[in-house]
This record gives sequence, C-alpha cells and structure tokens, in this order.
Amino acid sequence: MALAPKLSGARYLPSNLPTSSSSPPPQLHTIELYLDYVCPYSAKIFNTLTTQILPSLSPHHSSKIQFLLRQQIQPWHPSSTLTHEAALAVNHLSPQKFWDFSSALFTHQKEYFDVNVVNETRNETYKRLAKLAADSVGLKEDDVFNLLKISDKPAEDGSLNTGNAVTADVKLVVKTARLVGVHVSPTVIVNGVVANEISSGWGKEEWDEWFEKNIY
Repeated sequence: MALAPKLSGARYLPSNLPTSSSSPPPQLHTIELYLDYVCPYSAKIFNTLTTQILPSLSPHHSSKIQFLLRQQIQPWHPSSTLTHEAALAVNHLSPQKFWDFSSALFTHQKEYFDVNVVNETRNETYKRLAKLAADSVGLKEDDVFNLLKISDKPAEDGSLNTGNAVTADVKLVVKTARLVGVHVSPTVIVNGVVANEISSGWGKEEWDEWFEKNIY
C-alpha cells in the first residue's frame, strides 16, 4: 500500500539507495509493521528488529527492502490514541526522528498503560509525551505539546469536539488499517499480503532464515 507523503517518517530504508535520475528506482520488498505503542508484543517485535536484525542485515537484503511503521491504534487502551498522536506530532515536526521517537515510546510504554494514566487529564498525558519527545529526540517540548493539546473552549462554530492539530492524521492512519482489515497488533504485511508466520517471539535466527527464503 502507498504511504501518504505527510507520513513520510514512517518509512525506514535499511540501505542508502542510488538516487541517480539516469537509473530506474529499485523495486523493493515492502514490509509493513502494524504496531501499537502500548502493546507489549508490538514493543517486542520492534525492539528485536531495530536492535538485533537491522544492524546486522546483509547488504544483499538491506538493498532490497523497505519498512513501513503503520500505527495501529487499539481503542480498548484509551492512552493508545494519545501515544500515537504524539508520534504523529513528531512526524509533523521532524519526520526523520519518527522511528527514534517510536523506539522511545516502546521503551517507556508502561508509563502509558491504563493504571499509569487513569488519574491524569488528557492534556497532562500530552505534557508527559511532549517531554518524552524533548528528552528522547531533542524537539522543543512546547512545539510538540501545542500540536497535541485540547482546548477547553468551544470552536468558533460552537463545536465541542474540537480535536487537536494531528486529528486529521489520526483519521488517516485509522482508515489505512481498516482498509486492509488489520485487527491484531502486531500484524506484518509483506508486499500487500499478511504474513501470519511472522511472530513477535522471533529472534535473530528466525528472522535471518525468513530473509533468506523471502527476500531475493
């Protein structure tokens, strides 16, 4: 599936691809990772890939694939939406920091589990997420918070569902997942087809074997 230009930070290319206009663009295998920032299994597969697999990927494989981090909001965890909004705010401000901030969200995910947010207002949780963005990827805390905060005043047209500056992006990522019928997190789609064999429990051996069989 195509990636909207406004979500460009979601793309990760393991290899520096040639940019010469005289040669056709390489045909890449596309691995889409549908992940939720407050899902422990999503954290497991993300951390395995980013810390164990991608750093040691062979040049042969790294030149043939691209990864897309698809944000899979799980609404039975209300804070899921808030963490994904924070990632969208970071993507808006600095797309190249999206994957690093995603790593920070997974590292700190327990801080946004139900028990740890239930007594906060929504804007208080946003403030913590904005601080995490500042601490982890160096963005200005106020810049992130200003994209997330919810006003306590009605809109000019009287609407009380005012949303925030990334609400339109939330709708986009939700529609993307609905279009392909993704429900479970994590879900991995390879070249447009769900790869049910890929498990969050995989280690380096399983991933290396899968790359040998499927990326050629």
